[in-house]
Amino acid sequence: MAVKPIPDQYHSVQPYLVVDGAERLIAFIRGTFDLEDPMRMPRPDGKVGHAEMTIGDSVVMLADSGGPNNAESTKAMLVVYVEDCDKTYARALEAGGTSIQEPEDQFYGDRSAAVRDDFGNQWYFHTHVEDVSPEEMGRRMQEQQQG
Repeated sequence: MAVKPIPDQYHSVQPYLVVDGAERLIAFIRGTFDLEDPMRMPRPDGKVGHAEMTIGDSVVMLADSGGPNNAESTKAMLVVYVEDCDKTYARALEAGGTSIQEPEDQFYGDRSAAVRDDFGNQWYFHTHVEDVSPEEMGRRMQEQQQG
């Protein structure tokens, strides 16, 4: 059987977060999304060389900065579709996140909220609540901008 160029558990694009303190980031993600302990590969110095956490149908990869590749810490903004944006937002705050945006309905048909983790990553939680046509979305956006 031929090897698949993109393994089944991955999508074409995978977020990869590099931080100084990957175990703290793992704890935040576990608490926010109620996940099991991730697959991780430690470096010889005991830090996280590579870890993978599955959120919904996507894998988020992460590691400690430094290491053999001398990877630098990064900051990212991630949009995560979840079943219940309000519940996920509350869990993220309990896990140590700082509020950026409380849950609210958006003109484009999603309910969304956002938090910042200790590393400066921004996590936006969306739940799709309404199908909105492109025309209606444009009208609502203009209405929102006018105030």
